[in-house]
Amino acid sequence: MNIVIVESPAKAKTINKYLGSSYEVLASFGHVRDLPAKNGSVDPDENFRMIWEIDPKAAGRLNDIAKSLKGADRLILATDPDREGEAISWHVLEVLKEKRALKDQKIERVVFNAITKQAVSEAMKHPRQIDGALVDAYMARRALDYLVGFTLSPVLWRKLPGARSAGRVQSVALRLVCDRELEIEKFVPREYWSLIATLATPRGDSFEARLVGADGKKIQRLDIGTGAEAEDFKNALNAASYTVATVDAKPARRNPQAPFTTSTLQQEASRKLGFAPAHTMRIAQRLYEGIDIGGETTGLITYMRTDGVQIDGSAITQARKVIGEIYGNKYVPESPRQYQAKAKNAQEAHEAIRPTDLSRKPADLRKRLDDDQAKLYELIWTRTIASQMESAELERTTVDIIAKAGARTLELRATGQVIKFDGFLALYQEGRDDEEDEDGRRLPQMSPGEPLKRQNLAVTQHFTEPPPRFSEASLVKRMEELGIGRPSTYASILQVLKDRGYVKLEKKRLHGEDKGRVVVAFLENFFRRYVEYDFTADLEEQLDRISNNEIAWQQVLKDFWTGFIGAVDDIKDLRVAQVLDALDEMLGPHIYPPRDDGGDVRQCPTCGTGRLNLKAGKFGAFVGCSNYPECRYTRPLAADSEATADRVLGQDPDSGLDVVVKAGRFGPYIQLGEQKDYAEGEKPRRAGIPKGTSPASLELDYALKLLSLPREVGIHPETGLPIIANLGRFGPFVKHDKTYASLEAGDEVFDIGLNRAVTLIAEKIAKGPSKRFGADPGKALGDHPSLGPVAVKAGRYGAYVTAGGVNATIPGDKEKDTITLAEAIALLDERAAKGGGKKTKGKAAKPAKAASKAKPKTGGDDDTPKPAKKAVAKKAAAKPKSDSTSKARAPVAKAAKTSAKPATKATPKKSAGKARG
Repeated sequence: MNIVIVESPAKAKTINKYLGSSYEVLASFGHVRDLPAKNGSVDPDENFRMIWEIDPKAAGRLNDIAKSLKGADRLILATDPDREGEAISWHVLEVLKEKRALKDQKIERVVFNAITKQAVSEAMKHPRQIDGALVDAYMARRALDYLVGFTLSPVLWRKLPGARSAGRVQSVALRLVCDRELEIEKFVPREYWSLIATLATPRGDSFEARLVGADGKKIQRLDIGTGAEAEDFKNALNAASYTVATVDAKPARRNPQAPFTTSTLQQEASRKLGFAPAHTMRIAQRLYEGIDIGGETTGLITYMRTDGVQIDGSAITQARKVIGEIYGNKYVPESPRQYQAKAKNAQEAHEAIRPTDLSRKPADLRKRLDDDQAKLYELIWTRTIASQMESAELERTTVDIIAKAGARTLELRATGQVIKFDGFLALYQEGRDDEEDEDGRRLPQMSPGEPLKRQNLAVTQHFTEPPPRFSEASLVKRMEELGIGRPSTYASILQVLKDRGYVKLEKKRLHGEDKGRVVVAFLENFFRRYVEYDFTADLEEQLDRISNNEIAWQQVLKDFWTGFIGAVDDIKDLRVAQVLDALDEMLGPHIYPPRDDGGDVRQCPTCGTGRLNLKAGKFGAFVGCSNYPECRYTRPLAADSEATADRVLGQDPDSGLDVVVKAGRFGPYIQLGEQKDYAEGEKPRRAGIPKGTSPASLELDYALKLLSLPREVGIHPETGLPIIANLGRFGPFVKHDKTYASLEAGDEVFDIGLNRAVTLIAEKIAKGPSKRFGADPGKALGDHPSLGPVAVKAGRYGAYVTAGGVNATIPGDKEKDTITLAEAIALLDERAAKGGGKKTKGKAAKPAKAASKAKPKTGGDDDTPKPAKKAVAKKAAAKPKSDSTSKARAPVAKAAKTSAKPATKATPKKSAGKARG
């Protein structure tokens, strides 16, 4: 018997069918170990020794794998063909060695780029060993992200109350968004004018030409800066006679774009389909794992985490055949097209993302896929086919025109292009974010010397516009250009920024929130080097050199850590007031915009004598008066914050009633009409405003959508009961009977389809009932001398320790995950002495009210928020640990001792909208 390990049960089921009865394919369900979310998991003083902890959910699966190995001949590790996949295989192997489950079995590593019978069978013929360099690269990245998170985040908590966390890649991506906000705020519009004449040829064909020169001088876009100048040119052009000076027609070719990489797929799916990157990757994962075709589950696309642009020779041959069948041989280039990656630090030479079988046309699969899957498959198929099609042949024409007005000579120019042969454009054209497309207008036939007749003259005033905010697609593109992050991290980086409230997505554009801007300002002031784009890209390059076996991973960590810990030590003695003063100065233009009356922007509007300055509270930074407590004026950072007065958005087209944003006791909400518009005893229709949506930016269309909730998605095909979509306290959800399932990132409550809703309901039922409201067993610390067992718990108002009915808040300067038994006993004794709870057994106790807000946990890996994945629901679940050093891939005595030590953790609240990238 041969035991094969893959990540997902769907892959396991499919591959088992391919390989037959002599193979047993088991799933690891992703990563099986990670660094514990507490200090000390990576030890810089011990050559960056790492302590790994088995995920409680994986413990049972690992035991099953160990049992299956009894009597087996081979262990085949067949996880994904990238760095993460290599790491999963290594972790599984290390755990099996520690369990002494391996005897004489042959250990092999195989990789395949597609889940098809041919690809899997071929991979089994070419096994190899685990790539140590790739594992080293994984360990270096994981250690770096952990060290940054667990070192920098506590500094943020202490020096910048209300801040949540910072990370190696997340913070640099956030800086891109916030720097763009700063550019927009500093932008000063500039007036300019354009003059465009509509001219006609002697044959009556009309076209447009722009003024580009006058009196021997060139006129650039911004050169005509006043209405008076524009009027002068207008008078001259109205009196002028026009003649064609030159006609310049040049042939041009436009080549197709390369097949999709992870980045370009996310960008194009965002532009063309409106998919969030996380949603794109989730759908791509399902297409990769496959659907049932003819009784056999087959992967529809190749592996979707890649920055390679080349495709397999057999796929190119198949693409050329399909092109010839559909479009004819003239659309097939003489030789196959080959592409090279242009992305900075492109690595891990995988294939581009393509269909596994290009003869499967999108129309043939539409009935087998849900709407989003069908759309994404069609996009991938189209891009792949177009990448092997013939180039488009164009003719770009420029016509220069002379306008004579008395002694003055003015110059105009008309440009256009003609498609002589459409080539790949017959099938596909890449979308754009913010760039202007080429002028595709066709110009009429003209010859030099021909007279032209003026039909119209448009004189238009313009103002320059600030740079546009990033869309999710353009931010991914910019990160890739700068060499920040890697294909598997883009989606999760964006999700983390949104989840932590650092950015918000409005009208498909990313806006830097005040919370995020304060964090970036802090990092730029005190950790500038570590949020510089070049530094982050250079570090990525060093990490890639590790995967190429060019440099030791500990050396990269040592070089980074020496400077980083020095920067942390430098800020330790800074007072919070000093930090706030520095941020107040840096964020001044954002916090204190010019007043309409030209007055002092920092003058307190309440007392008139105090000065406004930046302050920090438990829930974040705000602006307050220097005369506090005599003057208690405060406001959010942005001066144009949401007004408390009712705001009418417009009228409901069905009822004719006003749609109003109102300020309520528990925050702003939307209401349809007023009480007088309803019958006695009937309440006005209301809707809450989703978290992350600014009431000031609400528009009528979106408000009407909110008022339309809840909506019936459809009837469940098995039960006949309706499925309802709605917004709740914890975010958007679907409900069927008594089952509630949170929508994942990329799902939209207003248009989620029946198939997707049924899938979410089924997944929720499979997971079992939620533990959100169950008892929290907490993390056991030991026994109090008189009160009994001591545990650390996460409460509504913050973290606390508890024993024998006495609850004591954990102070803000101590960490929930690192508090010791002695510290907990001291806190409990102090609380009991004040009358908090029973001092001796048998005496009633009241829980102490928490005085500080729980600090969010961070695992440092801001590309994928690890701590959120490590929630432990059972108090007694033991967690074996093991040590790992540079090449520690064999069991050692020290690791065995460590693994015997159990560990438990408190269960954090689950996030309703948590999704994997």
